[in-house]
Amino acid sequence: MTVSVSTFAELTTMRVGGPAPHLVTASTEDELIALASDAYGSGEPVLLLGGGSNTIVADDGFDGTVVRVATKGVQRIEAADSRHPDAVRLRVQAGENWDGLVALAVRNRWAGIEALSGIPGSVGAAPVQNIGAYGQELESVLVAVDFLDAVTGDVRRLTAADLELGYRTSALKRGLEGVVVAVELELTQRQDVGAALGEPIAYGQLANALAVEIGSRVSLGEMRRMVLSLRASKGMVLDDDDPDSVSAGSFFTNPIVSTRFAATLPSDAPRWPLVPEEPDLVAPLDGENAEQSVAVGMLADAAVDRERRRANADSATGSGVKLSAAWLIEHAGIRRGFSLPGSRAAISSKHTLAVTNRGGASAEEVAQLASFVQGRVQAEFGVLLHPEPVLVGLTL
Repeated sequence: MTVSVSTFAELTTMRVGGPAPHLVTASTEDELIALASDAYGSGEPVLLLGGGSNTIVADDGFDGTVVRVATKGVQRIEAADSRHPDAVRLRVQAGENWDGLVALAVRNRWAGIEALSGIPGSVGAAPVQNIGAYGQELESVLVAVDFLDAVTGDVRRLTAADLELGYRTSALKRGLEGVVVAVELELTQRQDVGAALGEPIAYGQLANALAVEIGSRVSLGEMRRMVLSLRASKGMVLDDDDPDSVSAGSFFTNPIVSTRFAATLPSDAPRWPLVPEEPDLVAPLDGENAEQSVAVGMLADAAVDRERRRANADSATGSGVKLSAAWLIEHAGIRRGFSLPGSRAAISSKHTLAVTNRGGASAEEVAQLASFVQGRVQAEFGVLLHPEPVLVGLTL
């Protein structure tokens, strides 16, 4: 364990934020459990910090205990409940670097997370956001996490189902307080002769970049190289020589709205239905005999059920259609490189979803720019964008 005085500008990829006077660093699993237990037991505010890639802290800093997770270790384990004979079950310490884990998987011909290359941050933070990119999500390979419950003080195993994973969210993000100690993943050992193939490509931009069709497969190494290249072209790979990478990644999540609301947007606005449209039901015209009557009744019930589900998708909870936050931002008049007068925070010159620190920006300047973008999109399209990073002491 180490104890130091630092600032969040030093600890996060956005390079903003005030002092962290009560910072402790856990280097082993036992230290993490002990330090986090003590912090939660003190009754003082607690902030968990991994790689600092998804956290933005106010200029006043954080007046509580900051537990920095720096645990290391990747262990291959046996599992009786593996999903297939070529399964590779891993238990990974929360402080491991996520992209380092992906690189390890590619080297060992383990498929399942290759499209998640280049995502900054720690393994322990991955299930909080249910990280995803280029057609893959953590949810598809996550088995469970070992979790220190802040309320009970117990370390328990939470399955992927327990975590209630969704688009960039989980129970861990919605109020389940505690710390992820380790993550259990199940990948697939490729036995291909020659280049080991990755999972089928499920994202159009990636398929186009590789000059293949959706559903095609390329080698794990080729997939990783292309994903890293695409991310770098958007300033989404940490690089000291690239000012666009001084950010928290995508600042806003793609909004999910009702089908009816999506229909009011311009026809060229990208949209992806979350539930595929079902085919129309056709009832027999001749309903004289009992079997046909039953069939007609079943079809009618199915039609009612379908309409009910469609209505639910169109309800205020909004679960019908995912929109492109980048498209909304650009068409609300926010261009790449945009900044407010006198501000040292700016929209990335490569990618409108990223708010960047152009050098010496304050956390307040970052929040002001994000609020301006949020307001323009809401005024233009009636859509409220939600921030993806964890904001501590800041509001939009």
